[in-house]
Amino acid sequence: MVATVVDLTKTDDLRDVVHRVVQALAEGQVIALPTETVYGLAARALDAEAVQRVLDVKGRQEGHPLALAVKDFAEAYDFVPDAPALFRRLARRCWPGPLTMVCRHGNSRSLLTQLDPGVRKAVAPTETLGFRVPAHDVVQEILKLTVGPLVLTSANLSGEPAALSGEEVVAALGERVDLVLDGGRTRYGQPSTVALVEPARVCVLREGVLSVSALKHLASFVVLVVCTGNTCRSPMAEVLLKKILSERLGVPIDELPTHGVTVQSAGLAAGPGAPASAPAVEVMAQKGLDLKSHTSQPVTDAMLTAADLILTMTGQHRDAILAHRPELADRVRLLCRDGSDVSDPIGGPLELYQACATQIESQLRQWVEELDDQLIRFEVVS
Repeated sequence: MVATVVDLTKTDDLRDVVHRVVQALAEGQVIALPTETVYGLAARALDAEAVQRVLDVKGRQEGHPLALAVKDFAEAYDFVPDAPALFRRLARRCWPGPLTMVCRHGNSRSLLTQLDPGVRKAVAPTETLGFRVPAHDVVQEILKLTVGPLVLTSANLSGEPAALSGEEVVAALGERVDLVLDGGRTRYGQPSTVALVEPARVCVLREGVLSVSALKHLASFVVLVVCTGNTCRSPMAEVLLKKILSERLGVPIDELPTHGVTVQSAGLAAGPGAPASAPAVEVMAQKGLDLKSHTSQPVTDAMLTAADLILTMTGQHRDAILAHRPELADRVRLLCRDGSDVSDPIGGPLELYQACATQIESQLRQWVEELDDQLIRFEVVS
């Protein structure tokens, strides 16, 4: 019997399709659906018979695990409660997206222990477990309405090329699956990158959409320093922190990003492209640091989301960020650890800028001491 095909590009009500798929999954059906990478075979992870059908349809060899498609990091965390900081960091920056992350579960608190033994063997035949959060709107809605995660694997017979369109799925598996969602050709046309994530190591098991160099960048510890105009206080803090981190890690300043640390600055009321103030440039030059090439930039949501630590010059800066993004409360901190502000030296004499720089540097050195265990010396290998 040939699978039912639903053309997502021609449907009038995607919500109806989503509910239909959720019902099909609840009934134990195996479906093929589009993701941003390749088409996938999916079934409910809580349904052992359906998971076995996925293995049978795929012709999956023993020891080649299925991934779990989850809604977000919070759901993945239930299965890997001891996930390392690198896992959390990459999840925040890459999900939803074309990265399958593999992590060691090895913990009695993992929800993996609640799955059927056959399902556990299918998704975690060893001590690791793989996760995907596909960046596809329809799949996202299906995951939101489905109880528990889905098992997910590419929609093709083992050893055959991955399907990049609904037509290719039907040609390869049309008589083996119950339902095919045809969303046209996938966005990237290649598989997700698969990476084993450990406390101080990212091992690329399969390079796909994301390259090794992209993962190195995405796995960096990012510090964002915020002031008002991004022309004096935060630019000085940026280059001072880079200097301190360079000394701490024993690497040249320009190589910090390749060693897992990125520092940037921005202003809440900054316009783009303004140079650093002349006194700030002079004070940093006295310390052997170059601010001549600095250009101001406004704080963006993307910057705030990516940052692991956001240091603000004043309490007002912190309050303004949290009023807009309250979920960042654990990452937005005052630069001065005693709760005081770093006053704006704009328009003041050079001595005021020097005092400001001294205050900033003193506080940054304290932050680096505290952050030492978070500045993970990791490697990305393939």
